[in-house]
Order: sequence, then C-alpha cells, then structure tokens
Amino acid sequence: MNNKKNKKISVIIPCYNEQEVLPELFRRIKDAAEIWGLDWEIICIDDGSRDKTWDLLLEQHEKDPRWSAISFSRNFGHQTAVSAGIFHATGDAVIVMDADLQDPPEELNRFIEKWKEGYEIVYAIRKHRKEPVIKRICYWAFYRIMAKMIDFDLPLDSGDFCIMDRKVVDILNAMPERNRFVRGLRAWSGFKQKGLVYERQARAAGKEKYNFRKLMRLALDGIVSFSTVPLTVASYLGLWVTVLAFLGTIFTLLQRIFRSFFESIGLGPAPGFATIVLSILFLGGVQILFLGILGQYLGRIYDEVKQRPPWIIKQCLGVLPKTPAKQ
Repeated sequence: MNNKKNKKISVIIPCYNEQEVLPELFRRIKDAAEIWGLDWEIICIDDGSRDKTWDLLLEQHEKDPRWSAISFSRNFGHQTAVSAGIFHATGDAVIVMDADLQDPPEELNRFIEKWKEGYEIVYAIRKHRKEPVIKRICYWAFYRIMAKMIDFDLPLDSGDFCIMDRKVVDILNAMPERNRFVRGLRAWSGFKQKGLVYERQARAAGKEKYNFRKLMRLALDGIVSFSTVPLTVASYLGLWVTVLAFLGTIFTLLQRIFRSFFESIGLGPAPGFATIVLSILFLGGVQILFLGILGQYLGRIYDEVKQRPPWIIKQCLGVLPKTPAKQ
C-alpha cells in the first residue's frame, strides 16, 4: 500500500440552481468526511445559478472554511464547471461528484481506499439508473458506440464521479481543449485505473438539469473530441454512393443500347420523373448530413483558435481565482 498519510483530498462539485439539495449535500458530505482520516477541501462551482445557490454556499463557507466556492459570470456548462474545479483544486487527489446526490457521498470512502492502494484513477460504474427507459437506452448505446469509435479503453457506463491522483489532475489541467469531455480525457490519460460499481440514486431534490439537448451536446463533444470515425464514414458512404451512381449510369446506357433485350425481360426504359426526384433528395440529404458532420469539427476548431478563456469568474470564496494560460 502506498503511503498516503497526511494527504489532502479535494472534492469538486458543480452546482446549477441546486438550492433545494444543498443543505442535505452539506450534511452528508460532512458525515462522510469524518471517516476519511485525511485533510480535505470542498470546491463548489456555481455555474451561473439564478436561485439561492450562491447564498447557501456563502453561508456554508462562513460555517466551515474548508468549503470553498467559485461563481461564474454566467452558465458555462457542466463540463466547464468540472474543469474549473479541477484547475483550482490543491489536493493530492481530486474527487468529482454532482450536487444532486445521485452520486452518494457515502461511497467516497471506497474510492479513497482504492486510491490509497495505488490506483491513480478510480471511477464509478453506474448500476440501476433511476431514469426513464428511453434515457437509459440512449446512455447504454452511447457508451458502446463511442467505445467502438476510439482507440483507447473507455469504461462503459461510467460518469464523471471518480477520484484522480494529482499526477492525473496535472495532465488534465495541461490539456488545452475548450470543449471538454472530462471522462474521456480521464480515460485517454491512461495510468492505473479501477472501476467500482455503485447504485446511482434518484435526484434528492430539485429539477434535473441535463435535458436531452444538453445530453446530445455532451455526446457530440465526446465523439468529435476523440474520434474521426464520422469523417471516415462520410468518405466511405460518399464513395459507395458515387459507385452506385456510376453503375446506374452504365445500366441506363445499356438499356438504351439493348432496348429490345431489356424490354423482353421487363426492364425496359421508362419515364423516370419519380426516380430522378428521389435520387436528388437522397443525394441532397447525404450531402447536407455530411456537411453537418464537417461543420461539427470545424466549429470546434473555431472555438479553439479564438483562445477565449474557458470560463469567467465573478466571485470566489476561499480560493484564489485563476485562468488557464493560453497554449
């Protein structure tokens, strides 16, 4: 077992309109931390909340300075909030969890014990999601499709809930991406990893923040950030459509040259208005689809080259505000 005495744990918690769940979160994390046997800090990232989230974080910081908080100037998104927390963390290991208590704080000691054993990344594997069937199917399909599209091992059914050693955190902080898929970056970094199965709970209070549009955006960020398979598929499909069009052209010419033969077998030339319209619609749809795929990649390149800061901090409690250096 590695010597992990006198070490410090940082817990990163992104928050967006979480006033209903924060009091319970404060209580359960405090109770859970009593058995860790380590120094600890909590960094909550207020991602542009419009309720009393920041007021509750301020009250908690005044009660216990180990609870720090960062307030964004607007909503920058969950993955950006996670990245900002990781960037400001000072611990020897960093835990990432959500504020809605779907990631139970009581499970954290299991993660810390595995980290003490020498694992640099310990991630949670979700079991028995308390979510609608369609959403569970989409999650299940996304992880398995993406795993086939990338050239490194992506743990199936794992989210951002994890603990990472400082060496992993330093590498993540050095990565310049603006459109970040943190669990993908974590897996890509390598190191000694371990998955722990846990039962994902239902949201403790408040409304769910990840709607279908945001989930689709996260899925696109994951796929586009780590795979060029969509571009390869576009190239191959374009090739096959071209081949089929070429064969269709040859067939049409043969119909004209050997008209009587093709008429005798029931394949004689006929007016093809409907066929022409359908062909145009099909080819037009394929072109628009793959222009959209190209647009996804180009849009992310555009975001990267602008070199804008990934987040803007409005206020801090207990931490010094920092902005990642431009690459």
